[in-house]
Amino acid sequence: MAQTKSTATVKRDSSKILYPIDSRPPLQRAVVLGIQHVLTMFGATVSVPLLFEQPLGMSPAELGTLISSVMICSGVATIMQVTIGSRLPIIQGVSFSFLAAFFACIAYAKANPMEGVSHGALSMRYIAGAIIVGSLVEIVVGFSGLIGKLRKVVTPVVIGPVIMLIGLALFEHGAPKAGTYWPVGGGTIMLVILFTLVLARHHRIFRVLPVLLAVVCVWVVCMALSVSAVWTASHPAFIDFSGVGAAPWLRVNLFWGDHPILLPWGTPKLALGLIIAVLAGYVASMIESFGDYHGAAAMAEAPPPTDKQISRGIGSEGLGCLSTGLLGGFSSTSYSENIALIGLTRVASRYVVFVAAFVLLALGLFAKFGAVVATIPGPLVGGLYCSLFGLIAAVGIQQLAKADLHSQRTLFIAGFSLFMGLSVPKWFSGSIYGNGSEVVKLALDPTSASVLISLGSTGMGVAAILGLLLDNLIPGTDAERGIGVE
Repeated sequence: MAQTKSTATVKRDSSKILYPIDSRPPLQRAVVLGIQHVLTMFGATVSVPLLFEQPLGMSPAELGTLISSVMICSGVATIMQVTIGSRLPIIQGVSFSFLAAFFACIAYAKANPMEGVSHGALSMRYIAGAIIVGSLVEIVVGFSGLIGKLRKVVTPVVIGPVIMLIGLALFEHGAPKAGTYWPVGGGTIMLVILFTLVLARHHRIFRVLPVLLAVVCVWVVCMALSVSAVWTASHPAFIDFSGVGAAPWLRVNLFWGDHPILLPWGTPKLALGLIIAVLAGYVASMIESFGDYHGAAAMAEAPPPTDKQISRGIGSEGLGCLSTGLLGGFSSTSYSENIALIGLTRVASRYVVFVAAFVLLALGLFAKFGAVVATIPGPLVGGLYCSLFGLIAAVGIQQLAKADLHSQRTLFIAGFSLFMGLSVPKWFSGSIYGNGSEVVKLALDPTSASVLISLGSTGMGVAAILGLLLDNLIPGTDAERGIGVE
């Protein structure tokens, strides 16, 4: 009798979710839903290789290999997360927490050239070496259970601002990107709102595929205007298919040939200072993922993640990063964009994310397919970001609400952490009041400066560290801190 009551409760609690975590939609539908996940994370994932294109000095062929490797890495890391990791519906992709450390790797490679090896390949060797060493640390922290024992240390007062910053810190990728051509960016936002909040009430397809439908509608219009020569190559939303023709059909060289799938840039290289800088990125990434697990569970209307789930999740992220180091990509982490997608579509199926992982592998192995997806214009991607990132911040508010919001202690710690998470990275990146990175470099030795700059340039890391310190040093009751509140 008790078991029947429990089952009924689960069904009632999951009634708002179209596909709960353990559900298994039909394969054809799961593929379409998986593609929607891939489209949501594709812009952010590809933007990192494109960001490093000039600093790395890569040829078009090398850049194509890098993008292919990033897709394969994301697929492998996602499979690990949903099978042996947290088993939450979380996509893994390139982490932005490591950007400062990777720029340091590129600068180090430029200062220490290697005969017969291009600057781009040498930089990727140092990046791979630092990622691999750091991944071993993350594996130990995760699978040892250490990270999962921090519930009384990492409370909603800490988690809330961190999740909010995951969305808010990406503001510069929203309106500025959509604003390169507002008819496309704004049209995307309007369609997402129309499909998600209006038409979804009347037809199931708009409840399940609002983002994919919006992307396809806007992309078709952009393609038509580009092919008909109404828009020229200089137009921000112009779709250029030349890269599709130049891309190979299939990448199958696992160990042989130029840029094989395994170790495409050559043997990884190690440098202590770079390893420490990348470790700082791992710290920020783990704290961000800790918040993402809670955000994903909340979006999926599932119970909060257990200590074991969190530990397995972080450990599997370490395994995912280890694979990215071997496969020639960048370190991976949980993707907040796709957590927001769960809230919009009400599709929380782990199986859908598992299928999405194989779509990512296909993007990496079937280069022409990836080249077609890469034609999605920037203003369209910016419109998606505007639609999704605010929802992540709202989930952070939901987490913070578990603490006592009538307590002056809670309001101060959360508000201070949130503000500093936005403000400190701005100082490190340079502002009218001076460049924090340059100040730190003058005050500290290179290794210490690199670590501090990596942490200070990441809003989530700043908020997490300040929140952890204040919430655990300033006396407060369990109710104020949100401990034991689910």
